[in-house]
Amino acid sequence: MIAQLPPRVPAADYSEFLDALRAKGFRGQFSADYATRTVLATDNSIYQRLPQAAVFPLDADDVAQVAALMAEPRFRQIKLTPRGGGTGTNGQSLTDGIVVDLSRHMNNILEINVEERWVRVQAGVVKDQLNAALKPHGLFFAPELSTSNRATVGGMINTDASGQGSCTYGKTRDHVLELHSVLLGGERLHSLPIDDQALAQACAGPGRVAEVYRMARQIQETQAELIESTFPKLNRCLTGYDLAHLRDEQGRFNLNSVLCGAEGSLGYVVEAKLNVLPIPKYSVLVNVRYSSFMDALRDANALLAHKPLSIETVDSKVLMLAMKDIVWHSVAEYFPADPDRPTLGINLVEFSGDTRAEVSARVQAFVEHLQGDTGIERLGHTLAEGGEAVTRVYTMRKRSVGLLGNVEGEVRPQPFVEDTAVPPDRLADYIAEFRALLDSYGLAYGMFGHVDAGVLHVRPALDMKDPAQAALVKPISDAVAALTLRYGGLLWGEHGKGLRSEYVPEYFGELYPSLQALKGAFDPHNQLNPGKICTPPNSPEGLLKVNEVDLRGDYDRQIDERVWQSFGSAVHCNGNGACYNFDPNDAMCPSWKATRERQHSPKGRASLIREWLRLQGAASIDVLEAARKKTSWLKGLPARLRNNQSRERGEADFSHEVYDAMAGCLACKSCAGQCPIKVNVPEFRSRFLELYHGRYQRPMRDYLIGSLEFTIPYMAYAPGLYNAVMGSKWVSGLLAQHVGMLDSPLISRFNLQATLARCNVKPASVAALRKLTPAQRERSIVLVQDAFTRYFETPLLASFIELAYQLGHRVFLAPYSANGKPLHVQGFLGAFAKAAIRNASQLKALDECGVPLVGLDPAMTLVYRQEYQKVPGLNAAPNVALPQEWLMDVLPEQSGSVEGTFRLMAHCTEKTNVPASTRQWEQVFARLGLKLSTEATGCCGMSGTYGHEARNQETSKTIFEQSWATKLDKDGEALATGYSCRSQVKRMADRQLRHPLEVVLQYAKR
Repeated sequence: MIAQLPPRVPAADYSEFLDALRAKGFRGQFSADYATRTVLATDNSIYQRLPQAAVFPLDADDVAQVAALMAEPRFRQIKLTPRGGGTGTNGQSLTDGIVVDLSRHMNNILEINVEERWVRVQAGVVKDQLNAALKPHGLFFAPELSTSNRATVGGMINTDASGQGSCTYGKTRDHVLELHSVLLGGERLHSLPIDDQALAQACAGPGRVAEVYRMARQIQETQAELIESTFPKLNRCLTGYDLAHLRDEQGRFNLNSVLCGAEGSLGYVVEAKLNVLPIPKYSVLVNVRYSSFMDALRDANALLAHKPLSIETVDSKVLMLAMKDIVWHSVAEYFPADPDRPTLGINLVEFSGDTRAEVSARVQAFVEHLQGDTGIERLGHTLAEGGEAVTRVYTMRKRSVGLLGNVEGEVRPQPFVEDTAVPPDRLADYIAEFRALLDSYGLAYGMFGHVDAGVLHVRPALDMKDPAQAALVKPISDAVAALTLRYGGLLWGEHGKGLRSEYVPEYFGELYPSLQALKGAFDPHNQLNPGKICTPPNSPEGLLKVNEVDLRGDYDRQIDERVWQSFGSAVHCNGNGACYNFDPNDAMCPSWKATRERQHSPKGRASLIREWLRLQGAASIDVLEAARKKTSWLKGLPARLRNNQSRERGEADFSHEVYDAMAGCLACKSCAGQCPIKVNVPEFRSRFLELYHGRYQRPMRDYLIGSLEFTIPYMAYAPGLYNAVMGSKWVSGLLAQHVGMLDSPLISRFNLQATLARCNVKPASVAALRKLTPAQRERSIVLVQDAFTRYFETPLLASFIELAYQLGHRVFLAPYSANGKPLHVQGFLGAFAKAAIRNASQLKALDECGVPLVGLDPAMTLVYRQEYQKVPGLNAAPNVALPQEWLMDVLPEQSGSVEGTFRLMAHCTEKTNVPASTRQWEQVFARLGLKLSTEATGCCGMSGTYGHEARNQETSKTIFEQSWATKLDKDGEALATGYSCRSQVKRMADRQLRHPLEVVLQYAKR
């Protein structure tokens, strides 16, 4: 049974603030529900801070409303922190006050000036979103990040972000031309480089803007020598409150130098004008392999002499994890394996330019150096030539952050000292001492980074649920801070200060009071992201310390270890945010893309399950025992009905908020394939739904969906009657209003028996298969039926039979049996287990006869490889191949080529969980002389029966329009492998897409 657990509510003063904000005319949304607060309590760091609420402004006017209200004396205790993509590794956007989320609505590209090479964007624009818009103009926004597909421009500005290529392109600050910010009290600051006359005018007026300018000018004029001696001469500098660049090279005064990297502690950046650059026309990446990671580091200085665009490095731990990831199939050719000389470190050295000849000449000179220099042992090198190849390798490198979180066990690499920067020529010696420090604690670690800038990401491996290991964060941080100072470096070379701000006074020394004075001019009462970077003069609140802030582990250790291990695919989410991918043509998490609500993302859902499990334990509820001891449906009905009445009366239970998030999931399993941590939302979603509906009665809709596979064979005996009833407006209206189902599919009237007779198809049985000779077995298949293609799309099933027959194979039709996927999706796990065991037993017996089993629909077929593997009591799942996997073994290559090109719009589950599947279709078509290219698409929005549910209609339509709708009319016939995808296109666009099999049948020679 699931306990009713009332969520905590915001403190009274925060509730009063939100009420006043609404009364002032704030037009965006705000939320104080526990689910939203829980999701925003974490980022990509080790910390956890529960905010009181979150506000989502529509525009800068809304932000000004917030800033004006918080300056009123009655609200001086209110604390607010801006948040963008939430990808910070040091808790920069975590707060126990109010989160101001600038990403949900303020994400528009306002202007692109191609001739002058600048853009104007709102703070919530994602870096890759901006570069996608710039690409047709041959331009790009330069600072490169591993999180570029979810990091917002506002977040980049607030951390002065940089990454790969910073020695060539600089940091974010170097590309900021103008900023529009909202200051405390609601004043607007338009900051850009100004001459002394304009500076005098800016300082002369009343108000906060003038006060800020006066203080900044005073510091620049009176502390020039101290600034010069304090700021290190590094590529990364002392990011945040950057007094060293208040005057630019032309002598102009530029307040943006202190705003970039200020982490929202000085004001709200709402809009930016940015410099953009021409995209290099040609790139080559030289992938150099080493037998040790230290060799890779020591080689960097010699490689730098050739002035490449960048040098990225990766150690063996990251490489080994990448080899197990979805990304490896696309880059393996560049890292050939040699068991006798394993690769334990790599350097990725990029050269780029406007002509192939120019780049090739530089690469040739570089390769000659590699071949002639014997100072460092190198195992070899490969070349990734051209933008597409370079991008593939960098995609692997970008996943390093997430991959390090996917090691086995509870001891996992943790980010808290992972972006140190030292002079590049001292990096190898520095890392040697760094490693010795970690070795002295007996810790493992992973490393990757930018050796050209002297920045290496080092993540010590700790079990943060173990108090003794969590306690090491502070002494290790102290030691690394001292070590980097001794090497003339910085503790925070790339990812900002955040909750490591206690070390700021040590690094800034005598200059720290000047930072405080500047903070006081912007934020005299310490309301803007307090505790980060510095505090105003005489503030009663000091800087936050790494051992005085709640850690995720503090909450995680409250979850019973048995429960923790059982729900590993949820609780191990490290917040890297790969699921926040902005790209509508990427399959990752369609519900997040459509709603822009963080709880409707894998990270959000994982956060909610973690907290839900913790609260269950706090209420002495054993969820594992509750799942094991299920009450019979009839016996538990009265209690469920009473609980439903309590829910309708509005009685608080955090479980309802978790349910709403889980119900919004399409169960497409893209997260399971694409998340570096392999967070599998459909898996723990099903388990949650089972437990939730042990307490609350299910809607009729769930029973109809779950029973579909069992009832449809009986309905198929009278397809005309079924279709007439389901197609009537009266029944459709009834289903929509009282059941919540829309436009249910109709049963096919196709005469399958004629095809079976013509192709001599026989029922599959163990006895029949055992009678086959070995030669006959090689020319036979067992076709595994699924409910959707068998009863709703029967002509496609017939086409598959025709194709196999045409290829000289005898087809045996496996007896129809419920696969169980709809049951699993809806959380009927007991019924699913029974169906799976029954079906697997039947198919496994056929499988053991030596005849390949082939399934048609990818979503249904992959259930045998995934969900069946985890069913208790199921000894072994059957081996059921996808159609293209079977065709790769049996389809002969035909000579010549055929007119016509085709585009594959693959099913989400298929392409993310079996990455080789789309390439296999391309190879199948190539054997027929046909050209097939795989179209980059997101989700279609159907995903089984999700699109047929009334509650999902708007979201389903939005998902479809974000990607699929934009791709249907491109050149070349579009093909779709998924039944649900073809169904959605028919519903939304009134078009019928063919399955690739139908094209193969058309062109395969008899």
